Amino acid sequence: MEEPQEVFSRNGGRAGDIVVEKFLVDSMKPAPHVQLACSGQSCAFPLDGNKLCIWDTKDPPQQLMILKGHRQPITAVTFGSRESPLLVCSASLDCVMMWGLDECRQEELQATPLLSLLVDPRSQQLVAGGTDGQLWIFSLVEAHHYRCVTHVDLRKKRESFSTRRAESKPGAWPEGGQPPSMKAPEAGEETEVALPVLSLAACDCGFLSEPASCLWIGSSAGLFIFNLASFELEAVLHYKDFRSLSIQVAGSWAVASRTGGGKALCLLTSMFRKETTLVEVDPAALLRSQQCPRRGPGLSVLPSSCVLPTSLLYLGLVKEKRTKPPTQKQSAARSVVKDHPLVFHSKIRSSGYTAAPCATMFSPKTNFKNDGKRVSKCKNNYRWKEYPLESPPPSKLSKQLAMAHDQAALLCVQYSGDGQQLACGLANHLSLVCNADLTGMPAVLSGHDGAVSSVCWSHDGCWVLSASQDGTLRVWSVRSPQPVLCLGKDMFPKPVQSAQFYYIDAFILSSSGPEVQLLRHHIDTSKDLTKYRQKSWCTPVCRLLTTDAAEITSLSAVNDFYSYLVLAAGRNRTLEVFDLNVGCSAAVITGAHSRPVHQICQNKGSSFATQQSQAYNLFVTTATGDGVKLWDLRTLRCERRFEGHPSRCYPCGIAFSPCGRFVACGAEDRHAYVYETSSSTFSHRLAGHTNTVTAVAFSPVAAQLVTATLDGKLQLFQAE
Repeated sequence: MEEPQEVFSRNGGRAGDIVVEKFLVDSMKPAPHVQLACSGQSCAFPLDGNKLCIWDTKDPPQQLMILKGHRQPITAVTFGSRESPLLVCSASLDCVMMWGLDECRQEELQATPLLSLLVDPRSQQLVAGGTDGQLWIFSLVEAHHYRCVTHVDLRKKRESFSTRRAESKPGAWPEGGQPPSMKAPEAGEETEVALPVLSLAACDCGFLSEPASCLWIGSSAGLFIFNLASFELEAVLHYKDFRSLSIQVAGSWAVASRTGGGKALCLLTSMFRKETTLVEVDPAALLRSQQCPRRGPGLSVLPSSCVLPTSLLYLGLVKEKRTKPPTQKQSAARSVVKDHPLVFHSKIRSSGYTAAPCATMFSPKTNFKNDGKRVSKCKNNYRWKEYPLESPPPSKLSKQLAMAHDQAALLCVQYSGDGQQLACGLANHLSLVCNADLTGMPAVLSGHDGAVSSVCWSHDGCWVLSASQDGTLRVWSVRSPQPVLCLGKDMFPKPVQSAQFYYIDAFILSSSGPEVQLLRHHIDTSKDLTKYRQKSWCTPVCRLLTTDAAEITSLSAVNDFYSYLVLAAGRNRTLEVFDLNVGCSAAVITGAHSRPVHQICQNKGSSFATQQSQAYNLFVTTATGDGVKLWDLRTLRCERRFEGHPSRCYPCGIAFSPCGRFVACGAEDRHAYVYETSSSTFSHRLAGHTNTVTAVAFSPVAAQLVTATLDGKLQLFQAE
């Protein structure tokens, strides 16, 4: 073989060279007889025996990516067939690893050998566990393209589980309120930094109030029951908490459910000794010993009793009778006519106007026996029609409209109850009202001195309520650019974060600082000879203070039907439920998210859609960098968690579909995401945006979704 003649160059080569050596990497261990991998964009080869080195041919040679995880020397490397996402597979004597290079470049991940795999047929998910206590959950639904649903750190989940238990059961444990295995380590004591996932197995979750897909996670320190819907731990069993167990640190683990008994058999081997033991575990008893105590009676958005005569809400049902003084002509006429009763009966059946309303008037439409047909007609001039309950979610971009010439950010958007109009709040102190099909010129509502943080339609569709960061509230008529009611800073001690109509427009509900305020209002649009004199009025009814006087970041209540409950999120990461029928706090959920909740969205349904009655107890919350959570008011539990949309810095909005099947949310990657409430990963990723999606809203009458962006544009999506 002829020797090459000046064909190598370790400095990038010279122009005109036939062969150019791009880079040279020195390895501590040789790699003969190893299957290498080379594609048009990247090269992969072992480095120092058990490290995988990736070099991008488009980048300078100094930018090498080294992936660690193998314990034994790498023997084979190969690339996937697709360019996006680019995958590489490496094999050694101890394991085979699959790497996603895009994720590795963004997050600098280090893989660990996989110790366990489990396919859950109920949730259609694949769960993989590694030696460092990491869980990777993938969706096996073909429409989801088998994407990664979430990544779980078992150690962090155990810490959050311990924190929730300590906050919910103070004083239940000795020595500072924590069980022995969950106390903070003493000085000089080493902490366990990882919990290797030795094995995974399906868990019979019939003991839960709301059955969901759960699994057993066996680790060296204990057993864990993990919920595949909420991605939270349901129960934790530490070996060292049970001194009767012979094995305190497990080296391997297997579990099987006993037939008909609900209990499980666990086979354990010791990590350091030559021992094997069989243990019987009762998961229901384990859960009962660790579950949080019930927070009083069960809550429901639909009231089970009438409003109390002593309730603050009773004012919204009993209207004051104001009579005008009679004129001279009327007085003269009355003096001629003889006084006698118009109805000559000794007993007259009461009309019931002054009595407390019955419980049935508080229920929304939940009748499923009409087979999608309605006989009644709507009073408005548009045609009544049912919302398409079985329609797919909106995913096709049909129209786009720039709402502000200066590209001011759109902060909030909401449909009117009839689905004919949209109200928007902008960062340039303006509120806009436009047609739902994004045609025509928007009506400009000007008057605020700060960004409009929230907008809300009245139930009758006549008024728009806007709250601004200038600390004021304004009520607008859709037919006039002038506000009909202005509430200034003298009524609110701190800036208003949220405001809405409540109790079918009988009240205005607002949050200011740590207070929930219930306001009684009257709107008078009659003309007055005195110019600029405001005849509308508003007066406070009550003020409720949150637990620990935490500042309220979001507020939500149902206005489409009578409901007593109001949901509030605090700066201290809590969720609090207020019962305005009795005027006090009904429940508190601590540690709802890792960061403060910036929006609460209830499943309020629609006048055009029919749902099961218990579905109205569902609501979702979102926090920056902590995804979206689905809650149930009856259990005050997180029933499902939605992840996959990037929202790390900017608070992006969420919305419930009228049918209750979908949850939409904004994201920072110029997309909107649509989740099914029965699945933990997104079903549609909506493109076509030019900036961060700040707010979303579903149409109450059609399968449509409108999105708002940070550069002041509205996008309308329809079902395909």
